[in-house]
Amino acid sequence: MNRRSFLQSVAGGAVCSSAAAQTGKPNFIVIFADDLGYGDLACYGSKTNETPNLDRMASEGVRFTDFYVPMPFCAPSRAALLTGRYPFRHVVNNPAPDSGINDVGLAPSEITLAEALKPLGYATTCIGKWHLGHQPKFAPRKQGFDEYYGILYSNDMRPVQLVENEQVARYPVVQSGLTADYTQHAVDFLQRNRSKPFFLYLPHAMPHKPLAASEEFYTPQKPGTLYSDVIRELDWSVGRILQEVKDLGLEDKTLVMFLSDNGPWFGGSTGGLRGMKASTFDGGIRVPFIARWPGRIPAGGVTREVCASVDVFPTVCALAGAKLPSDRIIDGLDIFPVMTSVNARSPHEAIFAMGGPLLRVVRSGKWKLHVRIPAPGPAVMDEASAAKWIDPRGPDGV
Repeated sequence: MNRRSFLQSVAGGAVCSSAAAQTGKPNFIVIFADDLGYGDLACYGSKTNETPNLDRMASEGVRFTDFYVPMPFCAPSRAALLTGRYPFRHVVNNPAPDSGINDVGLAPSEITLAEALKPLGYATTCIGKWHLGHQPKFAPRKQGFDEYYGILYSNDMRPVQLVENEQVARYPVVQSGLTADYTQHAVDFLQRNRSKPFFLYLPHAMPHKPLAASEEFYTPQKPGTLYSDVIRELDWSVGRILQEVKDLGLEDKTLVMFLSDNGPWFGGSTGGLRGMKASTFDGGIRVPFIARWPGRIPAGGVTREVCASVDVFPTVCALAGAKLPSDRIIDGLDIFPVMTSVNARSPHEAIFAMGGPLLRVVRSGKWKLHVRIPAPGPAVMDEASAAKWIDPRGPDGV
């Protein structure tokens, strides 16, 4: 079954959009921070950043302590989230090019979460950083999204221009207004689609450098606090989205998920984990993950089960009643049971991470196999002992 056949089969089983809306299908919101570190949120141990809304989201939902992305770079991580597939399958396995002259992006043959949901009557939008190709054939609206508004790549790549659907909407861009602008567009989308199932994908530009915060959050009188200002505004954005969902009476039918694409770059904190962005040590690939769904996810949950961003795709599909593609491997697994019970176990025997085109990490339970390149051989770490090196042969002479 190819991509076209899959979409036709899903559409055939959906009957019609109005029927889908009447079945009470859940809504999905994925808020994706850019370069946010594991230790950047107060609920993950930060002593310098104020994040009351994300802290509340965690206290009203579930917080994952061992959640991974499959590559410590922006583009491959985004492709994995939207397809449920590891980088060696979707082949966005290197940092994306930094100018508009390169013809690189997520292959049109890949099936995104938006494409899986759209035939079931879902309204879909991407607001923010796309970074899966800026040429027309890679555009978000070619990958299942009804609408797009944002910067097609990172905010440090040129030209920095806001695009609405396929047209340039603003140039130049004042980056201090990005978080608020994206948030307002997200709120507008929620209001317009309150009566139908929706998928809101909100990949923020921040806290990727260059850092910028709006006047309301910027505190120039406190030198060295710009990163914290940016995090406070990002937290405000999450709070604004949650409040709108509540005001629209949609809390009991909306799953909201928050995570980061990789570890921190400049100014962020790994919370003591080794490495940072671009590293396959945990500081580069272990990220915050919070899920909230009142009435479905018990409040105050904390799970130490090992899960990954590739799990978002199959989890959402299972909840929506969407078919998984049968002509390709979906690496992610349904982790909704882990979200809803602290006693549930991860469905994974192991999860994987890559550095460029090469496999670098295997995490299984408390063990992590890390391939060092160049190096005399692989090494194994015990994640329960502060990621210290242990016998490089591993427990079984690996």
